[in-house]
Amino acid sequence: MTNRTKKPHPQSLEIILPATSANLGPAFDAAALAFSMFLKVRAKLAGEFSVTARGRDRDICGRIEDHLILTTYREVLRSEGKLEQPLALRIENEIPIGKGCGSSAAARLAGIALAVHFGRLRWSDRKIVGEAARREHHPDNAAAAWMGGLAVARASASGEPQIAHVTPRGKWPLLLAVPEESLSTEAARRVLPDQYSRADAVLNIQNSMLLLAAFLEGRKELLADALEDRIHQPYRAALCPLLPAVQKLKGTRGILGTALSGAGPSVLIFLDPKASPFRVRARVRDHLRSLGLHPELIHTAITRRGAKQRTR
Repeated sequence: MTNRTKKPHPQSLEIILPATSANLGPAFDAAALAFSMFLKVRAKLAGEFSVTARGRDRDICGRIEDHLILTTYREVLRSEGKLEQPLALRIENEIPIGKGCGSSAAARLAGIALAVHFGRLRWSDRKIVGEAARREHHPDNAAAAWMGGLAVARASASGEPQIAHVTPRGKWPLLLAVPEESLSTEAARRVLPDQYSRADAVLNIQNSMLLLAAFLEGRKELLADALEDRIHQPYRAALCPLLPAVQKLKGTRGILGTALSGAGPSVLIFLDPKASPFRVRARVRDHLRSLGLHPELIHTAITRRGAKQRTR
């Protein structure tokens, strides 16, 4: 008889997740893209739960009470009948929290990934994204954060969302405008109407298809019109003053198009890769200052990199 010994289970896990921007103008609750700002979580088994954090919003990331990553980790393990093992977390965060950049989707995915790893759950990628989507109430951000690039997603009766993953052709430099104030998704949802006209619905469908074609074919000239939306942005503009201010720059030198990032209040600005990003940033800054607006302006880009995990 051959003796077989089980390999020891890795005692730590590192997971890195990108920021995401959902809706992308007309693709409301249907699409999101990942961009190069990251949440990095290192976890190891410990005698008790602890969190240390650095980077953006470290006070929120380092507060152990009602910690979204740990809460998700515990809830998934309990639902699967698994032992809840205490973890020590080290968090490095670049994603603005509560600003429409997918921070909650990244945190939930991190918690689920920790539960899958330390609970030895045999979950597929679709199940992981589906669990995050169930908790987020829509799958777009979760799919983009887990897979990178552009994700088109819809919920399904099976509980595992249907997802199409797209790698945008060419380079897609971005400028993210982040205001100081945050905005909850619930508040942003409350201002939306219950019904829309046929004309508005048709325009959004047409523009969503054009937007997908622009990414697939690298046709950046389509963005200015393809990003036009009549389903959510006009109603959220009063809550997100950066949006109408930045929209005035649409189609000007170096700026291909603009869209509310997620439910806001941040705004995503698509830049012409042939233009100087620093000159465009300076022009955007001066324009917004003339209107009394002083957001943080961050250079970033669409990233193909989705969730990356390493065990030790």
